Amino acid sequence: MTPSSSGSSSSSEPASPGGSVVDQAKADLTKRLGVDAAQVTVVSSEDVTWPDGSLGCPEPGMRYTQALVPGNRTVLEVGGQQYNYHSGGHRPPFLCEQPQPPSR
Repeated sequence: MTPSSSGSSSSSEPASPGGSVVDQAKADLTKRLGVDAAQVTVVSSEDVTWPDGSLGCPEPGMRYTQALVPGNRTVLEVGGQQYNYHSGGHRPPFLCEQPQPPSR
């Protein structure tokens, strides 16, 4: 309920110092895969508006708030495989295995 529109909306500079969504996503992926951070490539990172509370990653049987949610979509790559990380609202970036497109 508090506005969370702080930060840059530029996708040309996805990594900002200290705890950016890109840094958090990279940290999760390196831990998840057991790889060095140098092996993780940032394919893209952009501010988006998700169509609902699922943040573009709906799970079967779950219900979500039906309101637009500002967030971020970051795509990372390791060894030729891409990994989609979504975030928004108060939720930090998480791995989304079956991503849906944002509303914009």
